[in-house]
Amino acid sequence: MAMLLDGKKTSAEIREEIKKDVEVLAPRGVTPCLAGVLVGEDPGSASYVALKEKAASALGISARMVHLPETISEADFLGEIEQLNNDESVHGIFVQLPVPAQIDEQKVMNAVVPEKDVDGFNPVNVGRAWLGQQAFLPATPAGIDEILRRYRCSLEGKHAVIVNVDNLVGKPLASIWAQDNAGATVTLIRPEDPKLALATAQADIIVVAVNKPAFIKADMVKDGVIAIDFGANYVKEPGSDKEKLVGDLDFNGLQEKAGAITPVPGGIGPMTVTMLMHNTVTAAKMSAGLV
Repeated sequence: MAMLLDGKKTSAEIREEIKKDVEVLAPRGVTPCLAGVLVGEDPGSASYVALKEKAASALGISARMVHLPETISEADFLGEIEQLNNDESVHGIFVQLPVPAQIDEQKVMNAVVPEKDVDGFNPVNVGRAWLGQQAFLPATPAGIDEILRRYRCSLEGKHAVIVNVDNLVGKPLASIWAQDNAGATVTLIRPEDPKLALATAQADIIVVAVNKPAFIKADMVKDGVIAIDFGANYVKEPGSDKEKLVGDLDFNGLQEKAGAITPVPGGIGPMTVTMLMHNTVTAAKMSAGLV
């Protein structure tokens, strides 16, 4: 039976550490501040922004959420980001994606200054990460790496296969694990690759983030694999109209075969918001000369 990598428990531990960091900053007159920018009224995006705002408030982090109309021009949008860049009371900035079609997403990523880019999307932070330099890392891959560290799952000499090649999970996670201090060999592979099963069968650690329920089956991995799931799929329960949240791993099958596994829900999901808060407090500590 696989060891369960409990994201809720690990996230709670990290949040207690964050609270202590916030307390250390208080006598210096510094209250960590996270600013979020949301364009339009998409319910999913609004819900996620509210979740981040709630998490920040619970940790003593000031949350400043900027809501902009769907029709805003690119120039005005970038102007809002520039104001936050120049506001010394703001330590971290995130832009809730996606943005409307009239706004160039890459320009948005470039616009947030690296020292406030707590999402880790600015090309400067991306480049620093690949070079093994200090950088803000996107919250999801940072959370994946952190949960493995906390459960003492070593990467040294391991082959990590990441079934995802995007800028949110796959590439930044590879940039962490490809460093000499991690010691892993990393393969990035697309879910449609005809050699996928061959690659996953060689993995000591597998990470999947493709939003396809039960995409990775037990017969696609070897015994003792460490299995990380960042899928989010709602499927109907048999004989019912109710839906439940499941990941991209065939959890029941892999649970009997893997050495360690993350559940969905309760795995990497809780870690993602927590690591964004961690990045924000780190940005505040940097501004106070403590990092």
